Amino acid sequence: MAHLIVIGAGPAGLSAAVSAAEQGLPVTVLDEFTEPGGRMPGQYHEEGSQGWWVGKHVSDELITRCRELGVDIRCGVSVHGMEYTTTWEISTSCGLFTADYVLLATGAAEIPVPLDGWTLPGVMSIGAAQVMTNVHYVKPGERGIIVGMNVLSMAIACELSVAGVKVAAITLPCANPLAGAAADPTASAKLLLQLSGLAPAAWMRAGGRLAAAMRMEKLIACCYPHRGFRLWDIPIRLRTAVLSVNGQDRVESVTLIHVKPDGSPIPGSERVEPADFVALSGGLYPLAELAAVAGCKFVYSPELGGHVPLHGERMETSLKGLYVAGNITGIESGLVAMAQGRLAAASMLHAAGLGGAGGEQRVQEAICEVHFARKHALIQFHPGITEARTQLYQQWGQTSGSGA
Repeated sequence: MAHLIVIGAGPAGLSAAVSAAEQGLPVTVLDEFTEPGGRMPGQYHEEGSQGWWVGKHVSDELITRCRELGVDIRCGVSVHGMEYTTTWEISTSCGLFTADYVLLATGAAEIPVPLDGWTLPGVMSIGAAQVMTNVHYVKPGERGIIVGMNVLSMAIACELSVAGVKVAAITLPCANPLAGAAADPTASAKLLLQLSGLAPAAWMRAGGRLAAAMRMEKLIACCYPHRGFRLWDIPIRLRTAVLSVNGQDRVESVTLIHVKPDGSPIPGSERVEPADFVALSGGLYPLAELAAVAGCKFVYSPELGGHVPLHGERMETSLKGLYVAGNITGIESGLVAMAQGRLAAASMLHAAGLGGAGGEQRVQEAICEVHFARKHALIQFHPGITEARTQLYQQWGQTSGSGA
């Protein structure tokens, strides 16, 4: 019988493992972390009428279901090689695995935000602050500054606030060649308007949607007060940037500076703000190195977060038996990743002839589930996701000749 290896025990990988195992396909899940679940255990956020999405609960349910179905989950295993002969050969830190089908569900990695003083103890990625708070129940500090305005920082700032962690402000990084649009108040204002659904008050959500529809980001950047507005009792300082992180043996303060609407600093506006931790948020990019090692074709799409393996709507790549799901295909929410994992499983089962007469119907239903999850997900990491996906699948069809 065919065998599936899933690389990555996050939302996409575990969802695919459950769906495949339920149809009788033997599944092995490999993950380099010490426990399964990926980033899910540290996540919780509101999903509109669905209430709070608690990643720890979802993760536990998927892991329990995998164990009930006999899925072999192996953690602490690093994959460093992939090659296809008559089957896939997966080289790992604990030996060689072989499989007829492989699903890459390796997720995403955080984009670093270098600034003066960022090597001091107490400076961390926003994801590290999330894990410390939500997984290990340890405060990253008593008073912190978040640098970078994007979906990741805003969502985690809300989580930190709910957990009782004091965030003194969310600011921009100073303009430099590596900061790019992250240091541009107008670009950040546009992103904030797209995130209006995360606002705690109905009038904020409605006002944000209206301003976004009217494309008012330039006006907002010009008129935004330096003191900022408060969201979850956190000042959102769109016209303030962190010039440096200060301290001897650890973070003691940050030097802030006001910036113009184009992001250029205003000389003489520097001031020091006390803080004992700084969380850097540059966003996420697809973690796709293994796809490159395997020999996948790639495309570049800013809307999807960067370089992604070329793949079709059924989640198949240009290589036989190799599928992808989750953030390796483009940065989206955990709910979309889970739906993609189920779709990948349905596609592999159908390809293996294990789906029976209803195999194609299950694939089509799974495609519809992905579309539904994408349309209704409250957290959207990049604008233009749907259009970028359409272009990607068109390119796949032209390359593969499959019309997928």
